[in-house]
Amino acid sequence: MTSLSRQKKGAFALRPSLARLVTTKRLLARVVLFFEQLLPPLMPVLAVIALYFSASWFGVFRSVPDWLRILLLIAFAAAFLVSLLPLRNLRWPGVAEADRMLEERNGLAHQPVTVQEDEPAFDTPFARALWREHQTRMAEKIAALDAGLPRPDIAAHDRFALRAVPALLLVTAFAYSLSINGGSLGDAFQAAPEQVVVDPAVRIDAWVTPPSYTGRAPIYLTADGSEQAPIGIPQFSGLTVRVSGGKTAEKVVFRKANGQAQDIAVQADTKQASASGSGQPNAAPAGQAPASQALVAQTHTMKLEESGALEVNGRRWSFEVLPDKAPEIAFDGLPKPSVNGALEIGFTVKDDYGVQEAHAEIVPLENDPTATPLYPLPEYRLDIPRRNARDAKGVTSRNLTEHPLAGKRVRVTLVAKDAAGQTGRSPPHEMILPSRPFNEPLAAAVAEERQVFALDTRKMPQAIALNEALTIRPEETIPKLTNYLLLQSALTRMKLARGDEALKDTAQYLWEIALGMEDGDLSLAERKLREAQQKLADALDRNAPDEEIKKLMDELRKAMQDYMAELAQRMQNAPMQPNQNAQNILRQQDLERMMDQIENLARSGNRDAAQQMLSELQRMMNNLQAGRPQRGQQSQENSEARKQIDKLGEILRDQQKLMEQTFRLDQQLRDRMQRGEPEMGENDPLLDEMNPGENGEPQDQQQGQQGKEGQPSDQMTAEQLREALKQLRAQQDGLGKQLGELQKKLGEMGMKPGPGFGQAQREMEGAGRELGQGRGQPAIEGQGRALEALRQGARDMMNQMMQAQQGQQGQGPNGQVGQGDQNGRDPLGRPRRVQGPDFGDNSVKVPDEIDVQRAREILDAIREKLGNNPPQEMERRYLERLLDIQ
Repeated sequence: MTSLSRQKKGAFALRPSLARLVTTKRLLARVVLFFEQLLPPLMPVLAVIALYFSASWFGVFRSVPDWLRILLLIAFAAAFLVSLLPLRNLRWPGVAEADRMLEERNGLAHQPVTVQEDEPAFDTPFARALWREHQTRMAEKIAALDAGLPRPDIAAHDRFALRAVPALLLVTAFAYSLSINGGSLGDAFQAAPEQVVVDPAVRIDAWVTPPSYTGRAPIYLTADGSEQAPIGIPQFSGLTVRVSGGKTAEKVVFRKANGQAQDIAVQADTKQASASGSGQPNAAPAGQAPASQALVAQTHTMKLEESGALEVNGRRWSFEVLPDKAPEIAFDGLPKPSVNGALEIGFTVKDDYGVQEAHAEIVPLENDPTATPLYPLPEYRLDIPRRNARDAKGVTSRNLTEHPLAGKRVRVTLVAKDAAGQTGRSPPHEMILPSRPFNEPLAAAVAEERQVFALDTRKMPQAIALNEALTIRPEETIPKLTNYLLLQSALTRMKLARGDEALKDTAQYLWEIALGMEDGDLSLAERKLREAQQKLADALDRNAPDEEIKKLMDELRKAMQDYMAELAQRMQNAPMQPNQNAQNILRQQDLERMMDQIENLARSGNRDAAQQMLSELQRMMNNLQAGRPQRGQQSQENSEARKQIDKLGEILRDQQKLMEQTFRLDQQLRDRMQRGEPEMGENDPLLDEMNPGENGEPQDQQQGQQGKEGQPSDQMTAEQLREALKQLRAQQDGLGKQLGELQKKLGEMGMKPGPGFGQAQREMEGAGRELGQGRGQPAIEGQGRALEALRQGARDMMNQMMQAQQGQQGQGPNGQVGQGDQNGRDPLGRPRRVQGPDFGDNSVKVPDEIDVQRAREILDAIREKLGNNPPQEMERRYLERLLDIQ
């Protein structure tokens, strides 16, 4: 309260900021004055502490006996307490002392700080005004006060500079503490360690060899064990200690982190050397180490699996074992089948030192513990890149369709293994193991027989029953005699098979029969190609010499040529598949270029890149659509679509023939009417095929009836020709009915019949009415319009089919991308043969409307000229040949 009242006097009352400044400076000044009092008596305290630190770091406490260590500790404690006695005289400086220090150290005359709180001796108005003016002027001088730093004047208290001795000792002791013999601050509070006698004649060579898969260099230990921090080493590293010299065998101990000591045994070869030395006649008695044994260098080895320290001949090395983590592996996307049924798995692996091996573990979900399978579980090795095995990502494709589990529900688990033997597993994935897509029902049935007894040999009677069921009515179910004989041969083998080897031979025989029924020689060529690829992959994996690589590459080229030759032959007979993509054409030169690159990479030493390119080649061949027709529902839909296309082609051909028959009868009738008598017409062989029967059948089915009537077509009168025209109505109505059924079938298939079919049916009905009335010319015109409408409807139907198939473009039997293009070309880029009616493809130019109109005008002109009954017989036949389109 007094200090606050003082600050309101003089200029402090008029200038509050000045009052706050003076208050702050006074506090700093009092602090400075306090430290000036504190530092001189604090020097003895710091000196005692420095001497204690120096003695500890010099190792005094660990080198003296315990009684002397305790005595020194008591002496230092007493000296520390005595040095604290002068500190009891310390006091907090007052305000007046602070003001006086500020005025003295800032060189202010007339006491400008103190005068602000003084009062004049005579309290008169003049004296008060004069004093106020004096305070204001003095206040201007205290605007920049500085308390400065403490000035303890230690030299006055320590005239001989003895304070430098503890400081020098402290710095020197700290440097010495970093050596192997340096002490620590806690040595004074613990018993001195047991004195270890170091034999200078003993030589120690020690080193740590990390496992080879870590890729780290060996670590050599210093001879004196000067390493302060623990040495980090990989787990399962090999510790080798070689001890030589000295008079007695040196003991090598490894002390674990929990304090447990373990003697490191001597290596076997050094034991034998020692035994041979002790086998002399003057050998030392048991329990005494012979002198010759110490002269022989002994090697101690052990595997470091946990942290600890090595102790030998008074030296110590600490180790921190870095644990080897188990590898991690996971699916990279879901496993999926390729076109030929191969299983394609994408994966990612990670390990601290690299993955050594990885595979997919495939086990069936429905497993009978009492079953006796003929084959073990399928093996699926994953292709791990060797250069980046610590964090790798890859895709592997393997063909497991030959295994009996193909088509069964299985659980797939990826397993990775590192060089230390640790394994990592991925979460399991359940799926149906891809099987070979059989399109021939008989081949699929044979494969099923094999699968039945291959999964459980006890079910051989069931497989035999399946085989016998296939041959109950062979004339209906087995069109080829060769296949029937093969099935009978397989049945005999199945009945006589005893033992695993015979059963495996029988299963292999059935599988070859199924492949032969399905693909013929193509499956054999595909198997040889797959075996050649696997042999080359194994050779690259084990770093085979260049001569072996070249030999295997030649075998791969030969197998590839045979496979492509079989594939090309199959493509020539395979139907066009418009759901293939043009950018996926795989040419022979592309394959040869890839194989050349694989060989060049392997011979140049880049085996990893060669193996990766070989894996890509294998995936391409697995996804190559080998011209096999699609199966299942899609195959049935395509088969039904082809039937409807063929049916439409038959309707078009029959309508064209019917129009020609109508035209010829009409021409005969016009000729008879122009001559005015029923003369005999020319001998025309087509007239024998024109007249339909009673139910609309062609004339070739009614020739016997006309022969019985004795009325040849060239002797028909005008009335008979008119009746023949009327009889064509039944055939025309039959075509209209067939077209109606075709539209109904297309509707059931999910296709919308185009307007052309409806117009064609109406034109057919109109032509039928005209034929019923015996009028040939209007009927011919209606039939021509019906043909044009049928062609337009056919084009619409083909466009709908193409659009439906483009919606599934690039999908094979299992939803995989096939090789080939959309323009009717095989995987080698060559044009393919078209089966069924050809309504034109993209390579043929479609006529314009002008071209169609021009052709129609030309045909009308020819019919008109022929209808005028040209006088020359040669000209008449020429015009008839122009209209005879077959």
